[in-house]
Amino acid sequence: MAANFWTSSHYKHLLDQEDVDMVNPLDKEKGVTVEDFKLIKMHMSNYILKLAQQVKVRQRVVATAVTYMRRVYTRKSMTEYDPRLVAPTCLYLASKAEESTVQARLLVFYIKKLYADDKYRYEIKDILEMEMKILEALNYYLVVFHPYRSLSGFLQDAGLNDLSMTQLTWGLVNDTYKMDLMLVHPPHLIALACIYIASVLREKDTTVWYEELRVDMNVIKNISMEILDFYESNRMFTDERINAALHKL
Repeated sequence: MAANFWTSSHYKHLLDQEDVDMVNPLDKEKGVTVEDFKLIKMHMSNYILKLAQQVKVRQRVVATAVTYMRRVYTRKSMTEYDPRLVAPTCLYLASKAEESTVQARLLVFYIKKLYADDKYRYEIKDILEMEMKILEALNYYLVVFHPYRSLSGFLQDAGLNDLSMTQLTWGLVNDTYKMDLMLVHPPHLIALACIYIASVLREKDTTVWYEELRVDMNVIKNISMEILDFYESNRMFTDERINAALHKL
């Protein structure tokens, strides 16, 4: 996996956090702040998950869709690329990329079922048109490596692959897709950070194991802090604040 990742377009297009947090000038003109930007992306990550649960696709498809959505907004504005259309379109594209194809008409059916707001009510042709725009925005770089495979191997290697640790670390990895970590950090480091958090919470001594891996623990701890900071700030992400941010578009 590592050899493939280091030669992949995913690795070559990792970004600095400052670049990921940069609000497009068109969105700035509408009063969108960095906080608004993060709120909208988190809301759309949840939107993708809700739709995915309705059409019953694997978690990997959800993770790929969220990654596509977040990649798009490092290149394009939310003003030009409405998140309420980009989110379901990224799920549609990811389902094809991950060979779990979902028909656009099924997505449209569940969108209308989930949301009464007309701003979410796009049709099949809108998704198909946006798909081509997203492909161009991504420069057709559709390869995504996720932490899940590394996570399973690391847990087994550390002797931590009991049900409690597996469920906790898997849940932590899932939550990292509510942030931009996958645009900044290699997936195996995200997996290691989630194991670090879980081992502290479950009072597992992994000091020697991490030393044997010869990873930079400062990097692991920094990623861990980003995840924990997200949980802390997540309490303030109310529907009112999300709707206020979306209203600016």
